[in-house]
Amino acid sequence: MQHDFARRSNRDRTEATRAHLIAAARKLFTEKSYSETGTPEIAAAAGVTRGALYHHFADKQALFAAVVEQEAAAVAEEIERASPPSLFAHDALIAGSDAYLAAMRAPGRTRLLLLDGPAVLGRAAMDAIDNRHGNRSLREGLVAAMRAQTMTRLPAEALTALLGSAFDRAALAIEAGASAQDYRAVLMALIDGLSRAPHPAPRPARTR
Repeated sequence: MQHDFARRSNRDRTEATRAHLIAAARKLFTEKSYSETGTPEIAAAAGVTRGALYHHFADKQALFAAVVEQEAAAVAEEIERASPPSLFAHDALIAGSDAYLAAMRAPGRTRLLLLDGPAVLGRAAMDAIDNRHGNRSLREGLVAAMRAQTMTRLPAEALTALLGSAFDRAALAIEAGASAQDYRAVLMALIDGLSRAPHPAPRPARTR
């Protein structure tokens, strides 16, 4: 019994230290950028030694990857909270889209996920993170709409990638000061366009 308690206490301390490191790193990465942040100041900000940092993360890039993963998961949680299964598929897509744009307004998030993330981790690693979180939520929403026959059937992976890129571009533009209403209007028009039923196939000509 005492052994189990000690093991739980050690696990709790480990998780707490890891959380402190991720929080400190996120703050510094967004304030200074990845390249201008060093592991000594991350460790100092988290209140741990550099040895403790390297006990939890192989290097600064691994710590950055953990920050990005946590941010991507937070965005996906916001999307899923705004688009529960009780909503109609089309309404869920709209609600999820709005939730994404709102979630990306969190200070530093576009920089972490859309600028420094691909530059530091590479496109393939970022795609893998996206596919575990935001793109997964988007893909599930699109597939649900296609199954409900409220959206034209298209290849789900390609549609998710292209529509997801449009949302990312909108988030970057809004962060830079562009009109959120304008970008939202275009994104909603894209979804509405996809939601229209395809034209019926022409009937064969009658033969006499």
